[in-house]
Amino acid sequence: MLVISESLARELVSVEDAIREVERTFAAMARGEARNYPVVREAIGYRDAVYGVKSGGDVEAPLLGLKAGGYWPHNAGQGLGNHQSSTLLFDPETGRATALVSANYLTGIRTGAASAIATRYLSREEASIVGIIGTGVQAEYQLRATMAVRRVARVHAWDPSEQSLANFRETVAGLGLACITEPGCEAVAREADILITATPSRRALVEQGWVRPGTHISAMGCDTRGKQELDPQLVAASALFVDEAEQSVSIGEFQHAYASGLITGESLRGSIGQVIAGHRDGRRDADEITIFDGTGVALQDLVVAALAVRLAKEHGHGVAVDY
Repeated sequence: MLVISESLARELVSVEDAIREVERTFAAMARGEARNYPVVREAIGYRDAVYGVKSGGDVEAPLLGLKAGGYWPHNAGQGLGNHQSSTLLFDPETGRATALVSANYLTGIRTGAASAIATRYLSREEASIVGIIGTGVQAEYQLRATMAVRRVARVHAWDPSEQSLANFRETVAGLGLACITEPGCEAVAREADILITATPSRRALVEQGWVRPGTHISAMGCDTRGKQELDPQLVAASALFVDEAEQSVSIGEFQHAYASGLITGESLRGSIGQVIAGHRDGRRDADEITIFDGTGVALQDLVVAALAVRLAKEHGHGVAVDY
């Protein structure tokens, strides 16, 4: 078995790599070649942690594996990130485990990649003002990935933590962009033509009347029942796209509009993979508000982990252990 550490994963896989690999797997999902299996996600009743397992396979790649881990909200006091996860890859021919890959960084860039892919296919080509609600660790991945697909002119941001905002403003300045920190979510939403939400919120942060015609929204924070970032009325009035439909209406951003009857399964225009593959329309006009509900799927994790393994083997990196 090949073991790839967190630091090595960071060295091996770039944001651009992640965008390329995730776009390919979204298209493979749309063609029916790749499939995500049912998600396990539970509050474990210890340390306020939420633990999950996501798994899937691609018969054409071939690729098989799982990512396990979750959210430990008290880790900062121990000098650790709150999000902790690991990916285990298997040989599809025999079922033997072949690689263990640290997945904290890789989860960050695959999430940023999914949002950026949606931005590439759904936002207006001239869109350049990015609004980010939630400036935690994920925000930098979101911005870097967005910069890979659009010419970003400036960034507007909000977070309940002043320290988080200050840190993010410094990060954005290091990328050569202006960052305007706003007093609330409304100001961010009114300025943005690409709006990214990346929070653990359990209430709507963005109201329908705040969003300008033609805005693209990547809603990236909801991956559990009860989480919410957008007003259900905003969801119901927009063109809706998903990474995976079943997850979106059960644990994703669209769960609230779906549960209240404001939308049905027929309200979803399609998956981003179907748009990439040319099976469904993306944006239909310049004034349409588009929303991508990024719940996160196993295949995103598997393809970036598999890439890390391939690159490690090519360069003689990683630790091989008997198993």
